[in-house]
Amino acid sequence: MKGDNVGAQNKKKLSILYGLVCIGIMISFWIIPAPEGMKAEGWHLLGIFCATILAIILKVMPIGALSMIAIAIVAITCVTAPGDTKASIKNALSGFNESLIWMIGVAIMISRAIIKTGLGKRIGYYFVSLFGKNTLGIAYSLVVSETILAPVTPSNTARGGAIIHPIMRSIAHNFNSEPETKTQNKIGKYLALVNFQINPITSGMFITATAPNPMVVNKIVEVANNHGIEIDMHITWGQWALSMFLPSIVVLFLLPLVVWAIYPPEIKKTENAKDMATKELNAMGPMSLQEKVVLGIFAIMLMLWAGVGKFFGFKIDPAAVAFLGLALTLVSGILTWEDILKEKSAWDTVVWFSALVMMASFLGKLGVVSYYATHLESGINALGFGWFGACLLLTLIYLYMHYFFASTTAHIAAVFAAFYAAGLALGAPPMLYALMLAAAGNIMMSLTHYATGTAPVIFGSGYASVGEWWKVGFVMSVVSVLVFGIVGGIWWKILGYY
Repeated sequence: MKGDNVGAQNKKKLSILYGLVCIGIMISFWIIPAPEGMKAEGWHLLGIFCATILAIILKVMPIGALSMIAIAIVAITCVTAPGDTKASIKNALSGFNESLIWMIGVAIMISRAIIKTGLGKRIGYYFVSLFGKNTLGIAYSLVVSETILAPVTPSNTARGGAIIHPIMRSIAHNFNSEPETKTQNKIGKYLALVNFQINPITSGMFITATAPNPMVVNKIVEVANNHGIEIDMHITWGQWALSMFLPSIVVLFLLPLVVWAIYPPEIKKTENAKDMATKELNAMGPMSLQEKVVLGIFAIMLMLWAGVGKFFGFKIDPAAVAFLGLALTLVSGILTWEDILKEKSAWDTVVWFSALVMMASFLGKLGVVSYYATHLESGINALGFGWFGACLLLTLIYLYMHYFFASTTAHIAAVFAAFYAAGLALGAPPMLYALMLAAAGNIMMSLTHYATGTAPVIFGSGYASVGEWWKVGFVMSVVSVLVFGIVGGIWWKILGYY
């Protein structure tokens, strides 16, 4: 206990030190004059933004708390509207007006119904009961289960860590494959690595599969419009899903095979897993009325998000669809208002998402993004690449710089706009390059044991070492880049995006 207290105190001291460093960095932007060609208020906002992103990376405080502090500083310093305090607070809170932010927040609330009713667990065990005769079959069961859950589970951490991971662990336990007994090589390590690597790919398949995707959609339109590009590209849920479907499915098919080639499990045949899953399903009993209602609600939401309403002469905004789903779960009694209030991750997401989108938006409006995009473009131009080579290089840099980030959201908020603007300036087809960066923004989650929220959950169960995790992560990133580059490139050409 004493050791724990000392550790907690040291952690607190380190957080204070990191916090002071972040404050110092922010203040330095007021001391150092703005570069030539950049507005002073843009330079000051960049200081607030950089300090916030660094504080998020260093985990000085919870991301929601840091975001509230950032909103307060933006409002008080009047960097978005010098001398106008009313406009400043209005601008600081403008992120809360973004409908896509509320769509993700509400969808996270609704996804609680999957866990509460046991529907997610049932889906997972159902596919294991079908394909669980061997280890590879179990791996594909996890793939199919997470893919089905992805469009209606915006928290990739909840999906991979809270729904799929417990199923994976129970299977490993059933075969006496535990880190504590040094038997993880039997089957546990393989399944844990597959469990995690599925998560980034399914996260990229749908706008609603992970929280940062709507931020990408917003930034694509914002940057394109700032470059004078009339873009019919407020990418819809259906467009995103169709664009990402084929390359993602190919990667998901290859994934269990690639991990098998690197770390093959000692146990190849797993009849016990099928029996265990069947036993679990029997214990759960027939599908309850609540599960059927949840299934029906999600079916309605998916159809509306996919644009089925157009065939009947009506269209509903994606955020409105999310609110409709929430209303149905409340009216049906599946979720209570107490359940909604307790869904902290949803409210947390709305807060930090709003703050980051607000700051990123005003960095664009104040010319900061275009300033750095111009310099990035000049540097790439000096290498003599055409638009394709330049954009490929930019995409790879964007992807692999994630080794230095512990948050996908922070990474995307910090650099997506500048990279996208630079690519457009170099002549990249807007939709093609948008999809390249959007795909890279999810592939990069596969790299490390801290790359996204799901990673520490699964890594923390102890089945794989850091070296093993990073090795598989790098190899899978290369496989994903090749598949999206070749299969995705052909698919996007067929869809007419370049």
